[in-house]
Order: sequence, then structure tokens, then C-alpha cells
Amino acid sequence: MAKKNEVTVEDKLRALYDLQLIDSRVDEIRNVRGELPLEVEDLENEIAGLEKRLENFNQEVSDFDFQTNEQKNNIEVAKEEFKKYEEKLKNVRNNREYNSIVKEQEFQELEIQLAEKRIKEFNAKKELKLEAINQLDEKLIERKKHLKAKKEELDEILKETEKEESLLAKRASEYEVKIESHLFQAYQKIRKNVKNGLAIVPIERGASGGSYFTIPPQIQMEIASRQKIITDEHSGRILVDSDLAKEEREKMDTIFSSKK
Repeated sequence: MAKKNEVTVEDKLRALYDLQLIDSRVDEIRNVRGELPLEVEDLENEIAGLEKRLENFNQEVSDFDFQTNEQKNNIEVAKEEFKKYEEKLKNVRNNREYNSIVKEQEFQELEIQLAEKRIKEFNAKKELKLEAINQLDEKLIERKKHLKAKKEELDEILKETEKEESLLAKRASEYEVKIESHLFQAYQKIRKNVKNGLAIVPIERGASGGSYFTIPPQIQMEIASRQKIITDEHSGRILVDSDLAKEEREKMDTIFSSKK
């Protein structure tokens, strides 16, 4: 006979199964969200990347403007130099001096032509970049609109489930204290390794819940006695009898209904 305040194996099994029901309910809530949190995160990352790209494009446009202004300045300098040589031509003393000045003027004309050519190239590159910026702006507007819709959808779901999930977490902690740490760790490990996160399941029609492997009658009797923790040799899940599972499901369904 169990001593007063002693946690029996049955208490542990009930606490484990209650914890499983709570965790399964939390899994359901998170499944409702589906891929939304990841979609929101991916969109935020994509938008950040597009904005950085847009920043780089705008910087390139500024660079083209700066380089264009430099070439315009070169043109003005070359024109001034050309005028100076024009004045010098009025005072030439011989053919050699004349030819030298004319060559300098020709050089300045070539400098002007080169600068004008570069200005055209920079303007052409700027036009292409501005077109790319417009396309990028349109894409950013579309992605931000999409993100806003996804966030609103996620916020709505979170608003509906946040309170319930918080209460479930509080309730789960109440059951965890009834379970030894090594047993709780085993439960968590099984949950990670099995389908649907079901670490503790009832016997259904002589087999482990969700399994086709029959449990021998002797083992079923031991499970029903609730005297020790028994695991399914095929799946590794902890097993409970169907009556205990039914009682705990009914209890937890009442709790879930009142917490929504």
C-alpha cells in the first residue's frame, strides 16, 4: 500500500499520459500555424536582401552622377585650355611654335571628345540601373504586401492560440513535477524519435496504439496493473492501459475546453 504523499507508478503514468495529451494539443496548435512563421522569416530575409541590393543600385547611380560631373568638369577645363592656346596663336613667332600650339589644341579637343564619350556611357549605364531600380521597387512593394498579409494571418492565429498555449505550458509544468527527471528525459527523447511525437500510447485491441504489433496477454495484464513502466519493444513507446487513457482523455478534454 502506497504511503501518504508517495507518488505511485500509476500517478506517474497518469502524469505522463496527461503530459502527452497536453504536448499533442500544443503540437496541434503549432500545426495550425504550419509553415507561416518560416514563410514570414523567409520573406523578411528576402526583403532585407532586396533593400540592400536597392541601396547598392542607388549608390551606383550616385557614382555615375559623380563620374559624369567629373567628365563635365574635364570638358570645361579642356575648353579653357583650348582658349588659352587660341590666344597664344595670335603671338606665334615661327612655324614650330605654331605647330606645337595646334597640337595642344588638338589634344584638348580629343580630351573633350573622350569626356563626352564617357558621359554617354555613364548615362547609358545609369538608365539601365534606373530601370533595374524601378523593377526592384515594384518587387519590394509586392513582397512587402505579401509579408503584411502573412504577418496578419500569423498574428490572427497567434491571438487565437497564445492564451491557450500559455495555459497549456503552465499545466504541463504541473505534471512534470510528478515525474522523475530521468523518466521525463526518456519521455522527451521518445517524443523526438517517434512519429507524431507520441511517446506514451494506450493498448488498443491488444496492440500498441498506432501499431500492428500485438502485445502478449501477460504483458497486457502487467500494463493494466499499473505497477511498473513498460515500453513497447518495437517502437520504444511507453504503454498504458486503455481504461487509464480514457479516464485521462476525458479529464483533459474538460480542461482543454475550459481553457480555450
